[in-house]
Amino acid sequence: MSTEAAPLSDVERIKTESRFLRGTLVESLAERATGAIAEDDTQISKFHGIYQQDDRDLRAERRKQKLEPAFSFMIRARMPAGICTPEQWLEMDRLARTHANQTLRITTRQAFQWHGVIKKNLKPTIRAINDALLSTLAACGDVNRNVIAPPVSELAEIRGRIAADATRLADHLSPRTRAYHEIWLDGNKVETTEQESEPIYGPTYLPRKFKISFVIPPLNDGDVYAQDLGFIAIVEEGELIGYDVTIGGGMGMAHGAPETYPRLADTAGFITREQMIPVAEAVVTTQRDFGDRTERKHARLKYTIDDMGLDKFVAEVEQRSGVKFAPAHDVRFSHRGDPDGWLQDDRGAWHYTLFVENGRLADRSDRRQLSGMRAIAQVHDGEFRLTANQNVVIGDVAETAKARIEALLDEYGMTGSVSKLRRNALACVGLPTCGLAMAESERYLPGLIDRLDDLLAENGLDDDPIVIRMTGCPNGCARPYVAEIGLVGKAEGSYNLFLGGGFDGRRLNRLYAENLNDQGIVDALAPLFADYAKRRRPDEHFGDFVIRAGHVAAVSAGPEVHGSR
Repeated sequence: MSTEAAPLSDVERIKTESRFLRGTLVESLAERATGAIAEDDTQISKFHGIYQQDDRDLRAERRKQKLEPAFSFMIRARMPAGICTPEQWLEMDRLARTHANQTLRITTRQAFQWHGVIKKNLKPTIRAINDALLSTLAACGDVNRNVIAPPVSELAEIRGRIAADATRLADHLSPRTRAYHEIWLDGNKVETTEQESEPIYGPTYLPRKFKISFVIPPLNDGDVYAQDLGFIAIVEEGELIGYDVTIGGGMGMAHGAPETYPRLADTAGFITREQMIPVAEAVVTTQRDFGDRTERKHARLKYTIDDMGLDKFVAEVEQRSGVKFAPAHDVRFSHRGDPDGWLQDDRGAWHYTLFVENGRLADRSDRRQLSGMRAIAQVHDGEFRLTANQNVVIGDVAETAKARIEALLDEYGMTGSVSKLRRNALACVGLPTCGLAMAESERYLPGLIDRLDDLLAENGLDDDPIVIRMTGCPNGCARPYVAEIGLVGKAEGSYNLFLGGGFDGRRLNRLYAENLNDQGIVDALAPLFADYAKRRRPDEHFGDFVIRAGHVAAVSAGPEVHGSR
């Protein structure tokens, strides 16, 4: 039996040689002969919140003209709990109009993304983001990413405390390298990286990305069971007494690779608020030390837990943190979507949830959301909170200011009815810019929903809030595997259809049909909608119905997602 260690993945080599995330980014940014950065730097730049992309709509034409691809960059902010001030909003909007493609995108991790930033504008854009007291460090890469938390709740004080906990945790898990300040903010250079350390991550950081969510039952708006680490708020007699902790969720998989699969998190137990930081750090360092650094498709926490066994993993976390988990509570969730329109909290403040289709804030004909939000930010006295469902909450609006906000929403065409299917839809960016995309997503889903809305109306199902999600590849950024209807791109114009996810986010869906084109998707769903309308029980959700009716079998473990009906 060989005792040789398995070879590390090439990304591990790049991280090892990066000198705490420096790589050769300075040299890449200075090179004007190309719009790209060095290949190894494309991995290191992710830790700085940057993805190199190119416009795939233009690839063939540029190749014909013997030009390099139309390279540009996506920049993602790190915004714990998705919170920003009106002043920050205005600066993010300015950057979208001056350095990006005239749009702001809200991600499913409650953060802004800017698309179409060319290389020479990277540094001034990131500098401006930091000058506005936000950051892009650790928005991507093999580290803990943006920590998401409830953007709105009737329980104002509880929501505020949870947002504060999310921010504390994000700060605690932020990388300590000085590389970010050196490269982007002209900070003083460290004489030698021997002077640096990463006390939590170590010099090679985590084996893969890591995601954290906070939620307040009965609303599972942060899809807590789809996250590596989750904190479910436990409120008793109006007090936040602590959190039930979930570990081991994750969405990504690969087509045709049954050894890869999405997974729902397990519940480890209950902790107090004071125990949150040591427990979270222990989960991260356990994944750091036990996660797979040889095969990146097997490197997420979900596989570490399945390989180790849940009991062994939890015991390791308890030993490292010095915290013994108490028994978990009986937690129940009713839904995942954002509130529609105005909500008043228990302190009397108003909060308006603006629906943003697929998270893309832009000016389109009579619906001018980018300009409208700029106008609101110029007069708003509260804060803005991005949601994990790609919407934005105009938060803390006083009763006396409500009419002014409503007038601006009307003036810029930002009100109006939206179908419940559309309101419960999510999509990743997909083509043409995402380098991993195999198919359209953001650009395609709105038109598909038009057709599906017609089908639902024909069957008297207009008021059914079915959860539908689409991604351009199987990595699952829009969390399609916990949707009642999940569509995952396989090739241009071709999608796999998944059915049976739980409306509350506590059940994965299952592969129902493969390689469907546009008409194939409609043809597959039409008889299911008709059967649902005819045979559903009172208050039965679509995901529950397709299982009860025998269209798909319920999924009890991640690998079953690949299985036959």
